[in-house]
Amino acid sequence: MNAAWALEVMDKAPYITVGMTDINGKPYSVPLSLARTDEQTFYFHCATEGKKLDIIQANPCVCLSAVSKCKPTVGPKDGSFTLEFKSAIAFGKAEIVTDDTEKRRALQAICQRFLPHHMDAFDAAVERSMSRTTIVRITLTEPPVGKRKQYDANGDEMKYGRMEKP
Repeated sequence: MNAAWALEVMDKAPYITVGMTDINGKPYSVPLSLARTDEQTFYFHCATEGKKLDIIQANPCVCLSAVSKCKPTVGPKDGSFTLEFKSAIAFGKAEIVTDDTEKRRALQAICQRFLPHHMDAFDAAVERSMSRTTIVRITLTEPPVGKRKQYDANGDEMKYGRMEKP
C-alpha cells in the first residue's frame, strides 16, 4: 500500500513501535506514543535520560512499525484461520530536540492526538514538566509503506491496491 495509506495506519495506531540498534549491534525496540506533524515528521516524549536516548545519540537510524487493525478471523470462503490487519513501516533518523519552541509544538501535537478533550490543561502541564521532558524528532528518510489483509462484504480478500468503498 502507498505512503498516504501507511501514514493513515500510523495515525490510527494506539502506539508505534520504534526499533533501533545499539553500539554493539543489539536490537532494541519500544512501543511509544508518537504524533505526526507533517508527511515525514514524528515526535515522542520521554525522560531526560535512559537507554533509548543513549542508543539514539550513538546511532540515530530507526524503524517505525504500527498496526491499527488486528483481528483474528476465519477466512470467509475457505475456512482458514487467519488474521485481518493493517500495518505500516517506515525508516527514519531520530534527533533530540533542543529548541523550546519546537519542543512545545511537539508536546502540543502529542497531547492533541492522545488527549484532545483536555487541551485546556495543556499550558499548565507543559509549565510543570517541560524541564524534565525530552522530545525526540523522527524524520522519515524514505516514504512509509503499508500492508494489509482484509476481506470485503462478499468474503473476497481485497488484494493490493483495492480499497474499501465508503
